[in-house]
Formats: sequence, structure tokens, C-alpha cells
Amino acid sequence: MAAGKDNAIRLFLAGDVMTGRGIDQILRHPGDPQLQEAWATSAADYVGLAEGRSGPIPRGVKDDYIWGDLLTDLDRHGCDLRIVNLETAITTANKPAPKGINYRMNPANISVLTAARIDACALANNHVKDWGDAGVTETLDTLDRAGIACAGAGRDAQAAGAVAVLPVRGGGRVLLLAFCTFDSGVPPDWAAGQAQPGVNLLPSDPVAAVQRAVARLRRPGDILIVSLHWGGNWGHDVPVWQRRLAHALIDEAGVNMVFGHSSHHPKAIEIADGGIVFYGCGDLINDYEGIEGHEVFRPDLGLAIFLDLDRHRGPVRKLELVPFKRRRFRLQKADREDAAWLAQTLAQQSVGLDLRLTADGAIRHDG
Repeated sequence: MAAGKDNAIRLFLAGDVMTGRGIDQILRHPGDPQLQEAWATSAADYVGLAEGRSGPIPRGVKDDYIWGDLLTDLDRHGCDLRIVNLETAITTANKPAPKGINYRMNPANISVLTAARIDACALANNHVKDWGDAGVTETLDTLDRAGIACAGAGRDAQAAGAVAVLPVRGGGRVLLLAFCTFDSGVPPDWAAGQAQPGVNLLPSDPVAAVQRAVARLRRPGDILIVSLHWGGNWGHDVPVWQRRLAHALIDEAGVNMVFGHSSHHPKAIEIADGGIVFYGCGDLINDYEGIEGHEVFRPDLGLAIFLDLDRHRGPVRKLELVPFKRRRFRLQKADREDAAWLAQTLAQQSVGLDLRLTADGAIRHDG
């Protein structure tokens, strides 16, 4: 089914897209590589790790290099909107936040995002303020100039908590609201305030916050997505509080999709009460290739998520998860063995879905 037909909106979603640090160093305009990490002083060290694992990586790559085989799937699906969690600052700022790990991509490399025609980025996460207030504002300015919408960070609390309104060609709108939590590694002083750039922290009453944010904005037929950067990096268990919050957002605030991320690997998916919950979309783009540990979670695998939502009611019509493997900082279609492992793992964890591995290596659920 082509996007925009049969009263459906087709979306592409991805979890963490981390185009900073080692990724930035292989692009056409690498920024200052200096790091303040205990185990690495240069972002180029991460390129070296990946090359030790997979072989030489070219430098000065074209804008579409890192997306690799995904671009064919994006074209094939003809998505109405493409939304990711951008987990890096886009800045030349040189004053790092004192947190040990700091991501940044040179603003001159913004065409890496436009090469994949990204429409919107969730920014409420634990890396967007890695280079202080200046890094946040430059990130916002760079995305704005590129025509990429964002939610979850801003020059003040009002802007950070604002809803991104994403029109869909042929009718309809998607509303994107983004929050982050302390347990995902967000420092306490990163919250946006009055005249203070920062992120949109999850408040004590998230349901009421969502209701207030969309009260005067939402129209009949709008699809409401709440992005949540929550929880730790590793482990398939879903905390009870996350399940309760996700259900409350769907049942009480009328949210159509909970777009969760922070885990470096995909986690459970749930369809409940007409809404869909991604508890952890995993990483799509990162520079972790060659880093040892956590192999049990297959951190080299990522998912591209394609789903059709009813324009008028929001329920999932169709869900397709396309597995990819990161090699030489580039997305390659996962082989059938890897795709089967991921399909089985997700099927064991997920609720309300009939996930099946298809002949072309995708993992599908038909609503």
C-alpha cells in the first residue's frame, strides 16, 4: 500500500541516531575530535576501534553513506513522515558538560540528516546538551535552517515543552511531544527553564502535561506521538512504571503512540487499547562498532520501523520492522539468521502482536 492511501498515514521511526563523535569524523566536514573521556581523548579513536573490528572505513564519505541499505527501504515504503531520536548536539561549541561522554556533530554535516529526508527529531535525551547552552541553541538553529522540526529541547521551558506539528501531504497531522527522564542519564541541571536552554523533563503528572500541551492544538484526526527517552541502556525487562505510564498516556491522554528509546537494543512492543508502545527502539546509528561487552543483546543490530496508522482513529494497520547490521559505520541489511534471532526475541517480549519473519527478512505484524 502506498503512503497516503486508504486513509492511512505511513511513518518511519528510528530510535537513537548518534551522528556525533566517531561518525562525525568520517563525514565530509569532521569537527574538533577532542574528547574528555577516561578511555579516549579523540573521537578518531572510535573510528579506529571499528576498523579493528570490520576493516578500513573511508573518510570524507558522501552524505548518504551511513544510511546504507536503509535508503532503498525508505524509498520503497514511501513514508509520509520520517521521525528519529537525534542523540547528539550539532555544534562547534567547545565547552563540554562535565559528564564524561560528549557527542557533537559539526553543523556543516547537517546534510547527513537531510540525505535521509528526516522530517522531525526528538531531542529530549541525555546528549543534546553535551556542549552546554551554546550547543543546544546551535543544534536548534541548525535543524531549523535545514527544515527539520524538533520537539523536546528549546531555548526555554515553554519551547522545550512545545508540540511539533507535522502536516501530512494529502491531509491529516502528526503531533510530536518529547520528554526525557533522569534514569536515562539526563543530568538534573539540564531541564529547560525561564530563559534557560535545555530539555523537557518528564513531570510528576505526565498525563496532565500531555493534556495541557495539546488542549488547544489537537484537531479531530490528529495522530499524537509522545517520545520518551527513559530507562537504562541494557536489558530487556520493562519496569512496571513504564508500562503504567504508557497505558495511562493512551487511555487518559489519547496518545496514539508511545515512542520509547534509550536502550541500545530493541525492546518489547505492545499494542493496547488502540495505541502502540515501543518500549525501546534501540540504536539505529552509532559509533559503538568494536566496543566489547553486552554481546548477549546483539548491540550491532538495529531496526527501521515502518507503520501505517489510520488517519481518523490512530490504530495500527500494519507494522514492519526491518533489521539492519552496523558495519564500517554503515547500515547493511541483516542476514536471515540475525533477522530470525531478532524476530524471536521481540516476539517473546511483545504483547498484542503476531510478529512473523517474512521471506524478505522483515518482521511484520498486520493489524
